[in-house]
Amino acid sequence: MLVASPVDVSKLLLESSSFGSAEVAELLKAVAANPREVRQQYQQLTAKLGGKGSERDLAAAGIAAYCLARPTDAVEHLCKVKKNGWADFYRGCAYHSLGQHSVALQAFQDAEKNGYDPIDAVLAQAGETRLSGKLEEAEKLLKAHSRNAVSRAEYSYQMGCVLADRGDIIGAIEYFERAVDMDPKHSSALFRLAAINAQHGNDEEAIHLYERCLSRPPFFIEALLNLGLLYEDMERFDCAAFCFRRVLDVDSNHPRAQLYLKDIEATGQMFYDEEQVKQEREQEQVLNTPINDFELSARSRNCLERLGIKTVGDLTRISEPELLASRNFGETSLKEVKTILESKGLTIGENVVDKKAVNNVVRREDLPEEKRSLFDSSVSELNLSVRSRKCLSRLGINLIGELLNKTPDELLSIRNFGVTSLNEIRGRLTEMGVSLRND
Repeated sequence: MLVASPVDVSKLLLESSSFGSAEVAELLKAVAANPREVRQQYQQLTAKLGGKGSERDLAAAGIAAYCLARPTDAVEHLCKVKKNGWADFYRGCAYHSLGQHSVALQAFQDAEKNGYDPIDAVLAQAGETRLSGKLEEAEKLLKAHSRNAVSRAEYSYQMGCVLADRGDIIGAIEYFERAVDMDPKHSSALFRLAAINAQHGNDEEAIHLYERCLSRPPFFIEALLNLGLLYEDMERFDCAAFCFRRVLDVDSNHPRAQLYLKDIEATGQMFYDEEQVKQEREQEQVLNTPINDFELSARSRNCLERLGIKTVGDLTRISEPELLASRNFGETSLKEVKTILESKGLTIGENVVDKKAVNNVVRREDLPEEKRSLFDSSVSELNLSVRSRKCLSRLGINLIGELLNKTPDELLSIRNFGVTSLNEIRGRLTEMGVSLRND
């Protein structure tokens, strides 16, 4: 249930005599408390403007549009406002959201000239300079103003971004965490920390950080999407659907949000074979059982250690001739190993992969002529479920050709990728007349 906003949004947007720091602060509170109410009042204001209006009304409409994650509308309104530092700054923020960094830089420079907080304006300029590919120049600008800016969260955030762009992730994390210590609701720093945690598999911490990131408007669409995917991965489907619907509230035609929400809604209709999943998990546990859990002679244990065999699964991926070729590994040791596997319903070498086939790279010209165009097609054309798409993303697979060069075993080694996802991908590729490597 939405909490009623303590701010009189109608009076704020439609009746206040000016629109500066106090009004922006009140607007941010209102958007955080009840974005739907602000959206309704914003629509009334834009209807009143009719494409033109006073600079005060245009500034109010533009800043409200930005806070509601409508950067294109924000630019349209704010470009009509002249020599207003607040309008200039939020025009820069809107251009930043649209990825137009050189124009955003000019807007932040205008903000500095027209009365906006000069330190905040310079820090924003440093960010756009960095995003324009001028990393050294951005760092120089930050250091030139460090004496006055170092106590601000945005300074630590921008320095963290510089380090991240240089590949110093540990240093970047320290700066991002410092930014959050100074401002617990610093959305950009929280977003970067959440993304880093998600990349390293720390899903619970990533969810916590994304949730904090979304506590202050404007709400990052990417944060909502990423949070929704993490919720979905943990089977918190109601929470995931809420995130995707929030994105569609802002952009009703957002393709990824539409696709992800469709996946969530389909989940309730999917057949879940509990017995199959149970068997898969039990089999995985058996294959991951350490060899050290079994009684073996010292000779057998030492031979297996030299071969790098640590689990039961490793024994299913090596052949008898390979074992016997190992120094000091004879028929007695082979019998010991067979006994272990037989007790688990397995045999030596049953999962051996053809090493020649493994080295065969799938090339475009290897495909039938009518299928070659698929090689450079996006994996999005497979219309896979969220889980499967996320797993491919973890491997950096964006094209169908890249997917064709993966073996089933390579896919199954990915976190949260199971037989169900493998069968889904196999089915989609089969429909297209192609298959995975060695499949």
